[in-house]
Amino acid sequence: MVDLHMHTTYSDGDKSVEEILNMCEERKLEYISITDHNTCKQYNDKAMRENNFTGKIIRGTEQNAVSQGRNVEILGYNVDTDVMNEWCQKYYSEEKLREQQVIFYKRLLDICDKHGLKYDETKIEKPKKATQFTETLIYTELLRHKENYEILGEFTKSMGIFYRKGLSNPNSSYFMNHIEFRPSAKEVVDIIHQAGGKAFLAHPFEYKFEDAIGFIDNLRKETKLDGIECFHPSSVDDNKKDILVEYARKNNLYISGGSDYHGKPKPDIEIGIGRGNLNISKDLIKEWI
Repeated sequence: MVDLHMHTTYSDGDKSVEEILNMCEERKLEYISITDHNTCKQYNDKAMRENNFTGKIIRGTEQNAVSQGRNVEILGYNVDTDVMNEWCQKYYSEEKLREQQVIFYKRLLDICDKHGLKYDETKIEKPKKATQFTETLIYTELLRHKENYEILGEFTKSMGIFYRKGLSNPNSSYFMNHIEFRPSAKEVVDIIHQAGGKAFLAHPFEYKFEDAIGFIDNLRKETKLDGIECFHPSSVDDNKKDILVEYARKNNLYISGGSDYHGKPKPDIEIGIGRGNLNISKDLIKEWI
């Protein structure tokens, strides 16, 4: 069993690299990749040198990108981490991330005010590190006020829905325009290739696009995409993973998959099994690992 999508405290996960490696060993995973957002610094952690994980580690990352005016994520595997870390400073240095936190904080509060949402600003937790999403901290405060539930509607179901259908959706009145701070998908795919890696579109059905396959078709016209993350908690229901696998095979694209584990930020997701029904065989990735 494999899990090629998980996060640590180097981005928005709540577990250390050491904890993740120990959990993967307990699960007896055969191949793993720690794909922190917009960094490969997790691979410089001393736990990587001293770990007791007996499976194979594929050096990976998950990079924010923009395609067709929408926020997406691109997974890079088997990358040169030094090359990726140097490039990431262009967009995601600690200074730039802190600047973005301030901008996004104000933008989201302005959006909340426009929608008549109630919040107590003194109760909004301040981000402890540059990689934290201030939007999540504001969202937590919004959910404390029951009168906001009618206004937010389905956005109260999860931060993921609020982000994908609201904050990152240019057709939504909650749109925050993160894209002005993100590199193009082509630039991201190109740097992954320059780092000797392969580029995969992360979780196509996570974005809540009306036409996920049409989006992938257009993305492939922009970039030299190597593969698709077909196995993910967002694609295990309604035969979605089968749709992605069929598309990948028809178009000579590689297949990947992972739980997208974060720890407490996504409490229903477990390493290796997602929401309990994710079971990725190493046979699915043997063509490219």
